[in-house]
Formats: sequence, structure tokens, C-alpha cells
Amino acid sequence: MSEQVKMIDVETLQDWIEADKVVIVDVREQNEYLAHHIAGATLLPLSVFDPKALPPVPEGKKLLLHCRSANRCGTASEMLLASGYKGEINRLAGGINAWIAAGAPVE
Repeated sequence: MSEQVKMIDVETLQDWIEADKVVIVDVREQNEYLAHHIAGATLLPLSVFDPKALPPVPEGKKLLLHCRSANRCGTASEMLLASGYKGEINRLAGGINAWIAAGAPVE
């Protein structure tokens, strides 16, 4: 894994959300997103993932990619790096499964 890519835990993501310091991108498929998702997450399914479609990450905010269990967001991270993305890429360890298991809220 590139030094640009970091794995973070649920607690860290909760802190970033509370501080309004994160742009969340969900790379699961639309049906998964519709079933439940983290509030404020942008859907960008891996099956049609285009690094150019990534939402802007304002100065002072962090990019977080997540999926169901943290596999697909790894592929999306690799695609971002291959496209020349220079910022830090954070991945949610355990994906939304870990988020839900921790009792964190979903919509």
C-alpha cells in the first residue's frame, strides 16, 4: 500500500465527521448504498469509478473511501493513485460492516 493511503478506524471517522473534516466517497454499488449509507457520503460505484468524478476535497478536509468490507476501496485507491492523485487517501478499515458493527448511524 502506498504511503499516500492510510487505513483509519470507525472512531477516527466519527471524529472527522463531527469536526466536518472529511469528504466521504462510498464505492459500493447503488443498491448497497440505497440499503444503508453513511450520512453525507457521495456514491461513486467501483464498477463505474472514474477518478475525474471524485468530489472536490477542500483545503483542510480529508478524503475517505469506503465500501462494504474495505476491499473495493483499495481498488479505488489504486485507480486514484494511477490517475496521478496527489492527496492523502484514507480507507475505512472493515468498511461499512465495521461502521454498523460499532453502532454508528446509517441512513
